Amino acid sequence: MELSPNSLAFIALCNEFCFAVENVGESTRSAFVASMLRLLPRIYISATDLKPEPLLDEDEAYIDSFLDEDYYESIRRQIESLLGEDDVYLEVFEEDMKYSETPIGMSVAEGICDIFQVLYNFIVMVKDAPEDMVNSALTAVKEDFGSYWSQRVCNLMRPLNHIHYSSEADDDDDM
Repeated sequence: MELSPNSLAFIALCNEFCFAVENVGESTRSAFVASMLRLLPRIYISATDLKPEPLLDEDEAYIDSFLDEDYYESIRRQIESLLGEDDVYLEVFEEDMKYSETPIGMSVAEGICDIFQVLYNFIVMVKDAPEDMVNSALTAVKEDFGSYWSQRVCNLMRPLNHIHYSSEADDDDDM
């Protein structure tokens, strides 16, 4: 079994995303936001187009957890600090919103870290793995995408877009 070009592109995008998130401490706010706006839509499209080979045994599709809670929290705090007051945004696609009369605040940093956790675990699992194990991980990440993190990607685009373009306007005002 040979991996498709889209599967290889997806793995490369996941790796690039994880690298950008892990190195948030070395990035400026505008560069980090721009990289998220560039990577997240591409990851979404690539994940949507994933077509892993059918598995012989349905129980095979899983991804082990490699990211520990302290590392997740460390990165989340760095992103939260970088974004400052723009880290919190109002979310309308949250399930609890149906039953709430008050707006629901969400964190950009937490959303990015939730996606990071999925993709980090995926990248660690497929690194140096045989192709059948990579295919199993691709199947698992595709299933998880549809049920969980695809909506997170979409939800994050709006506040990241706002931060990017309101920051550009602020930069123009400084000139």
